[in-house]
Amino acid sequence: MNLVEQGAAFAAFWQERHLCTLSTARPGGPPHVVPVGATLDLETATARVITSGSSYKARLIGASGALVALCQVDGRRWSTLEGWAVVRTSPELVADAERRYTARYKPPRPNPARVVVEIRVTRVLGNV
Repeated sequence: MNLVEQGAAFAAFWQERHLCTLSTARPGGPPHVVPVGATLDLETATARVITSGSSYKARLIGASGALVALCQVDGRRWSTLEGWAVVRTSPELVADAERRYTARYKPPRPNPARVVVEIRVTRVLGNV
């Protein structure tokens, strides 16, 4: 998917400081929805969420991955990114995700158990 084609307003919206929600499926089907900070790389169509490796969202995604939805809203503007998520533990990938998070939000608190939920975006919804 080419997210650059979504346009300048879409790119700007995903650079502004907004909290997002990450939705995953619990066993049995009900959604697990949590607030997160997220970043989006338009060039690679990859969204990233930093979290603790012991978090429920990281455990739901697990080593085999899961379909997820990442959404942010600001008044009437909203955007949802759907895609396949995997948990990455590589120190290099965690450091890269922390740099991206710092650029959009602020430096994250230290967390030696930090992992990255990496989402390969396959569908975009919204009205940005």
